[in-house]
Amino acid sequence: RRPALNNMMLVGHNAVRARVMGMEKRPPTRAELTAMRGHVRRALEQGACGFSTGLVYRPGRWSETEEVIELARELAPYDALYTTHMRNEADGLLEAVEESLEIGREAGAHLHISHHKAAGRANWGRVRDSLARVDDALAAGQRVTLDVYPYTASSGRMIEYFNLARVNRDLAEVVRIASCPAFREYEGRMLVDIAAELGIDVTEAVRHVLTAPEGDLTICILFIIDEADVETNLAHADMMIGSDGIPELDGRPHPRLFGTFARILGRYVRERRILSLAEAVRRMTSLAASTFGLEERGQIREGWWADLVLFDPDRILDTATYDDPQREPEGIDLVVVNGEVALEAGHHTRVGSGRMLRYRRPAFGDPAC
Repeated sequence: RRPALNNMMLVGHNAVRARVMGMEKRPPTRAELTAMRGHVRRALEQGACGFSTGLVYRPGRWSETEEVIELARELAPYDALYTTHMRNEADGLLEAVEESLEIGREAGAHLHISHHKAAGRANWGRVRDSLARVDDALAAGQRVTLDVYPYTASSGRMIEYFNLARVNRDLAEVVRIASCPAFREYEGRMLVDIAAELGIDVTEAVRHVLTAPEGDLTICILFIIDEADVETNLAHADMMIGSDGIPELDGRPHPRLFGTFARILGRYVRERRILSLAEAVRRMTSLAASTFGLEERGQIREGWWADLVLFDPDRILDTATYDDPQREPEGIDLVVVNGEVALEAGHHTRVGSGRMLRYRRPAFGDPAC
């Protein structure tokens, strides 16, 4: 069965490390590092567009900078990207940016910082300092790009954000449960309200959820981002747009899965005027396509792949909310994927015209689809 959308893959550091080392909390041996480099190289040979890290997550959080540099060195022969969810987006944001820049520089790879943000109220406003570091690197000739999503909440597996021995109260107080196999009745509710109902402290509620059978599968939403920082990010030159959505529809997922791009066009173009319509479309299409090596895509040109969205700029609006996150946006009349109509007048054709795309820069021949 063919996919509905086009897909291009990254090779993930956490997956590679777990394959070779399991969940070991130590640096790799030379033999293990060689094995990991082999996995990265094979994935790139098979068409992955880059190497990604999630250094805040297990087991990547146990890696040292030099390990990541060594793995990222595999990228240069393919002119592929190093993309990263940085090691720290909170009080260690600036240090994490410097680490990311070092990895890209030492590996000779294009660095892409995913979902740039400053997490936690105490850090709001620091995106300006972070972006200044990026601008300095760009001025020095380093290849660096970034993306952002237009929401003030992030989302991920709850177990990744908490040390059960020392639960972060400030973080626990801004958690909303999205999906929870252990307690379906908690889905769509703030953790502080669940704790009050149970008559326990919110830090104990974290342990209650995560230590239950299948509790480690819980997906949460965290309200940790400042709206002013979202706008600062969007105002930065060439800031791309990405949903960072987790393709998990159980419970009440983050509305970014359904609303990201319509929200940019409705709220930040039409209402807030942070971006012009043309610039927003460029950042969603041709800029992203050229950055990630999607050849003959991202522009309406004769002979190129027809990936098209017909929308009304006066009507387009995201309707997905945290309470009702699976609502489709308004104002989109037609979606075409690889020349075939995928959606028309609100009707999904289920044509399955998406493709798995292989990354190929011009030096390495035409893209195979």
